[in-house]
Amino acid sequence: MEKKIPMRQCLGCREMKPKRELIRVVRSPEGVISLDFRGKASGRGAYVCKNGECLKKAVRSKALERAFSAAIPDEVYARLSEEMEAGHEG
Repeated sequence: MEKKIPMRQCLGCREMKPKRELIRVVRSPEGVISLDFRGKASGRGAYVCKNGECLKKAVRSKALERAFSAAIPDEVYARLSEEMEAGHEG
C-alpha cells in the first residue's frame, strides 16, 4: 500500500504541493510569527514555497494576515525574508 503524501497549499502561488517542499510559517500560541523549517513547532501554520517570489506574493496579497487573522508588522516580514534567504535549518 502506498504511503499518502500530505499536500498543502502555498499562500503565494496558491498551488498544492507536497508538505516537505514548502516552508511552514507558524504563529505560536504567544503570537510570535516565525519560519519553521522542520515543521514541528506548535501553533497555527501556513505554508509558502521555498522561493522568495512566493513570499513576496503572499505579502502583497496579505495572505499571511488572513491565515493568522492578525496584523503582521513589516519587521516580521523583513525577518521572514532574511530567514528564507539564509535558509537555515532550525
